Amino acid sequence: MPALTRRSIIAQAWPIMIGQVTVPLVGVADTVVIGRTGDAAALAGVALGTTIVTFLFWSFGFLRMGMTGLTAQAQGARDRAEVEALLARGLMIGGAAGLALLALQALVIPLALLLFAGSDALDAQARAFMAMRLWGAPASLALYAISGWLLGLGRTRSALAVQLILNLVNIALDVWLVWGWHLGAAGVGLGTACAEWIALAAGLVIVVRVAGPGVIARLRDGWPRIVGRAALRRLVAVNADIMIRTIALLLLFGWFTNAGARLGATQLAANQLLMQFVAVAAFVLDGFCFTTEARVGQAIGAGDAATMRRAIRLTGEFALLSGIGFALITLLAGPALIDAMTPNPAIRSAAIAFLAYAALVPVIGMPAWLLDGVFIGATAGRALRNAGVLATIAYIATDLVLRRWGASGAWAALLAGYGWRAAALGVYLPGLFARVGAPLAPGARAT
Repeated sequence: MPALTRRSIIAQAWPIMIGQVTVPLVGVADTVVIGRTGDAAALAGVALGTTIVTFLFWSFGFLRMGMTGLTAQAQGARDRAEVEALLARGLMIGGAAGLALLALQALVIPLALLLFAGSDALDAQARAFMAMRLWGAPASLALYAISGWLLGLGRTRSALAVQLILNLVNIALDVWLVWGWHLGAAGVGLGTACAEWIALAAGLVIVVRVAGPGVIARLRDGWPRIVGRAALRRLVAVNADIMIRTIALLLLFGWFTNAGARLGATQLAANQLLMQFVAVAAFVLDGFCFTTEARVGQAIGAGDAATMRRAIRLTGEFALLSGIGFALITLLAGPALIDAMTPNPAIRSAAIAFLAYAALVPVIGMPAWLLDGVFIGATAGRALRNAGVLATIAYIATDLVLRRWGASGAWAALLAGYGWRAAALGVYLPGLFARVGAPLAPGARAT
């Protein structure tokens, strides 16, 4: 990996930023494709279904986050065999978990819908979306492992290639299936599922090229190491805390979605439009946060605390400037973009009324996103777990207090949630610095 400079940070971050910006653009495309039909129930149903599927899939988000930190640490310790074994383990776990979700969909979908305060029409649209979307579960979770592995190696251009294939195919299929075949919410789900399988095939080709000649033979010969109980137990132990943290944060955003559902389909749809601005900002800033993960992980693998401090400072500078820039863009361009997303005047009015809240998210949320990158790179699972749980509890308490102010209270509570999360992680930062100084064994926990 190149020396740590501002130029190298930009060189490493820009492919991630381009790849990540296409992720929320898929959400924007889905919103526009459904929104231009003028059907508020269909738009709200896709929003609700997306929230539930995201919750289910990102419960296994450790396959991306833990993989990045562990791979970076193994790379920093120059352990090639462990680097390759980590990829194989991640693909195995991701594929198995995805098949389990697919097999249990008849139980999972009705149970998930019971937890949200939606109408019958909204539930029907969400059910149609999820029934199609879950067919992509095995490919989606396997892609988490591929993405995390490539990011841990600093191969951001290869990660960009996989992301572009996934998201551009997804957008094309959604337009074709919804506008061409008039499949509505189900078409959005089916298009995404098909795109994930196509992207998985491309991703496997890319990782074989990155790993170099003979990788398949090396993995075959190293199979006992890959499936050894100690190795799998270590992987589960490292990632269990990250999984709890991820579930806690998904509960936080699920609670926010449900807050919109309680206020009716129009407000839920308006919140869905506004969250596209938040998603674009968050995913672009992830370019610097993912760079932090890789740089911090490799610094810890090499036992270099000074490099870790410099990585945090440099990526933090870029993340702060980007957050301020996105806030200004949202305020200035937001009304016109909202008008382009939907012809429904009630949804437009509700979205524009709360645009300022969405504009504040990239500024207030930036410290939490950056600190996530630090602790994910360090595989500091306990800190991530505790901060995620505490932030979610504090957010829910704040939302309950502010509920009387309706949508204003819901958005204010969401902003406070980012603050709680950054504060909770910040408490652990001095201890993390104090513990870095000697190389960690691959898979060890910086807790």
